[in-house]
Amino acid sequence: MDRDPELAPEAWPAARRVAERVLRPLERFLHVEAASGILLLAAAVVAVIWANSPWAESYARLWHTPVTLGLGPLLSRETLHFWINDGLMAIFFLVVGLEIRREIHEGELSELKRAALPVAAALGGMAAPAGIYLLFNADPVTHVGWGVPTATDIAFAVGVLALLGKRVPPALRVLLLALAIIDDIGAIVVIALFYSSGIAWSGLLVAAAGLLLVVLLQRLGVRRVMVYVPAGAVVWFGVLEAGVHPTIAGVVLGLLTPVRPWSREPLPPGARLEAALHPWVAFVIMPLFALANAGVSLGDVAIADTATRNVAIGVMAGLVLGKPIGILLISFVTVRLGICALPRGVGWRGVMVVGAVAGIGFTMAIFIAGLAFPNPALLGAAKLGVLCASVLAACLGALAGVFVLPRRFDRGAAQSDQEAESSTQG
Repeated sequence: MDRDPELAPEAWPAARRVAERVLRPLERFLHVEAASGILLLAAAVVAVIWANSPWAESYARLWHTPVTLGLGPLLSRETLHFWINDGLMAIFFLVVGLEIRREIHEGELSELKRAALPVAAALGGMAAPAGIYLLFNADPVTHVGWGVPTATDIAFAVGVLALLGKRVPPALRVLLLALAIIDDIGAIVVIALFYSSGIAWSGLLVAAAGLLLVVLLQRLGVRRVMVYVPAGAVVWFGVLEAGVHPTIAGVVLGLLTPVRPWSREPLPPGARLEAALHPWVAFVIMPLFALANAGVSLGDVAIADTATRNVAIGVMAGLVLGKPIGILLISFVTVRLGICALPRGVGWRGVMVVGAVAGIGFTMAIFIAGLAFPNPALLGAAKLGVLCASVLAACLGALAGVFVLPRRFDRGAAQSDQEAESSTQG
């Protein structure tokens, strides 16, 4: 049998093919996220400039434009802002659900030992920001925003790591990806438990009927995605009527999508759906969300007011300080106790960089802010805090990467550092 000339003599071709099958989707995912981060930044800048320009009124008027969607007698008339935040973002959360399902099946969350460190780091990276926020916001009016600084924006975070180029070892990117996905799970739980209105059981029954229809279609072997759209719409409507934020429907549907290939199809339905939706989410839905939500009118944010000032400071401190402190502290403690282990090729300097870029909240943080603060002044302060913190965290993460990571990842040096760390621990 002829050997691939690009393979090392000792390489096992079958293992190489398996590795490529696992890593190729991850590499494509990271490249899309990095490019999406640049587009997100551009959309946010346009939104802020527009909202503070002589045409600011047109910015507000655009997102309050009524839009009617439906079929036949089933019509719903809501604002454009609603359809973006509650409709299109459900597709964003569908992709999040697909990513979580894939990681549980064959990724960093497929084994408890591999998932232990990102799980611990993500929990620390949520608890510390919430605690720091509450230090500044004990007032019942403002303490509801504790969930805002707990979220990490994976697109921006991966984008910053991409700027560092060959300084970043592959395992560090995977660690950030796994941490951010678990962070997304935490944000979903926070939204479902703390930022949804009272539960209406009739709505949950409607959502359950939609989910049963999805499962039935899967059991019947239906493969056309469009056939599932009406059932998905029923789930979305039921969750909305139940008083739970409708984007949770997207997560549930993503988790239900099969991750094993059907007969005569090389790719499983989950992978195909994720590949089809991910570019739309990364390059259309998320930038559109940023354009509709990042437009903070600086003149309307009364920083002199104690409540609004504390919200902005709490969000900023939670993201910029709480994220790296929580991630580093919990990671260090769990590794020392032998509960977790650092990935091969990743040292504490790399974890520090991950902690810094995890302070980029943006998309998910702004989303939670919109749920937490019906008061426009407090919402504006929270958004301002998110925007300032995300810029600062991105700069700190990039600087940390430049100064603490070597110019080029050296696998041998990294392994020596880990062996030294292990001997110290022992």
